Amino acid sequence: MTITTINKKMNELGHTWEEFKKTNERRLGEIERKGSADPLTTESLSRINNVIDSYKSKIDSLETAFNRPSFGASYNEKASSETITEHKKAFINYVRKGVEADLSFLEKKALSVGSDADGGYLVTPQVSDTVSKKIFETSPIRNLASVQIISSDSLEIIDDSDEAGAGWAAAEDSDVDESDTPQVGKISISAYELVAQPKATQKLIDDSSIDIEMWLTEKLAEVFSRTENTAFIAGDGSGKPKGILSYAAGTGAGQIEQIHSGTSAVVTSDSLIQLYYALKDEYAQNATFLMNRTTVQAVRLLKESTTNQYMWQPGLAMGAPDSLLGVPVVMASDMPVAAANSLSVAVGDFKRAYQIVDRTGIRILRDPYTEKPFVKFYTTKRVGGQVINNEAIKLLKLAA
Repeated sequence: MTITTINKKMNELGHTWEEFKKTNERRLGEIERKGSADPLTTESLSRINNVIDSYKSKIDSLETAFNRPSFGASYNEKASSETITEHKKAFINYVRKGVEADLSFLEKKALSVGSDADGGYLVTPQVSDTVSKKIFETSPIRNLASVQIISSDSLEIIDDSDEAGAGWAAAEDSDVDESDTPQVGKISISAYELVAQPKATQKLIDDSSIDIEMWLTEKLAEVFSRTENTAFIAGDGSGKPKGILSYAAGTGAGQIEQIHSGTSAVVTSDSLIQLYYALKDEYAQNATFLMNRTTVQAVRLLKESTTNQYMWQPGLAMGAPDSLLGVPVVMASDMPVAAANSLSVAVGDFKRAYQIVDRTGIRILRDPYTEKPFVKFYTTKRVGGQVINNEAIKLLKLAA
């Protein structure tokens, strides 16, 4: 992995973007002259659009791999190497053979320093750490939101978003009106149990050539990430995180403002501008657009009416995101595609808008009985999330 490889892909993306613009200009010219675009031009534009997505996906993967710390870099530094080795050996014996005694002994020793006494056994810190990294790398909301690790079942946040009143005094001895008292509330975010059950045959588990720890890590990271991502976008808050699309429309407490596009099933340049400028300046300066890949492809065709410049621009430097109106764009597969009555685009300062909580530890319980000949690994982690600042996020509502 070298920077040269990444730069090469970025140059190819830049050339493809120029080809996309030329093809779209040809399409627009055909519509103006004949009333419709040539099907071959439309097909070519669609193909180039997909190629851009492919380049972006490859570049993102390369940058993630390039920036990823070496395996185990953030391994539990408080544990001694002897304890780490002991835990790993006991964990492998449990996964492969079902030997519980060693893991049980280790967790009893750790109870005095905060070990979770729930059912099952804690996976090794290395597995937990690597699962967390992989989830973070594939989760658009986790990359944008605030994340807090807790050791209890919930996180309580003081909601003091109301500001105290202030004013100017004409002189040192002038009468000063009393300040308005800010309203202070409390937000409680519960960490819900997220369950995964990867399974394998005993023959595969016994195969010494297979890194069973890595196999389990990959399976857990994949299913946890996919399930979390859906909840952070559309979860109803009942036994799971409450997603950004699950709030009622409005500007009051427990609501998120929806900006009406005035168009049905289509995202327009004017509606995107209106959406972005609905944010207060303090949130707009750190804002990010969030939308589905299909919506992004449609947005690439849009131009600003006053400048005739394309609104979407690719990130052509290492670490530079794609942008829309100069604002970063992130793709989330769980955001709705553009359709009548859909909430297809979100924009906001997600770090201030959305709070994720993770309870420490991932626990596993080996089950060789309920689905023979498979051995199932009933695995749980606890996670929660909800909007904590409704002013920091806006949603685009397409018309019916």
